[in-house]
Amino acid sequence: MSFTQKHLDAIERAIARGEKTVRYSDRTVEYRDVDELLRAREEIRSSLTSTAGPRSRVVRLSHGGKGI
Repeated sequence: MSFTQKHLDAIERAIARGEKTVRYSDRTVEYRDVDELLRAREEIRSSLTSTAGPRSRVVRLSHGGKGI
């Protein structure tokens, strides 16, 4: 399944409220316990970070010349 930030937000709201039911657009998922919610959150996080691709890097350029 392809996860989005909305999926992660919904899971985190449920964890914060102590709920076991999460609604995603047209579906409702009821988790057995908080541990299962936490595992789902980690799966979504890892999926989002792996699909995000490499992070951009900051490159600093310096000039060693005499100037004007």
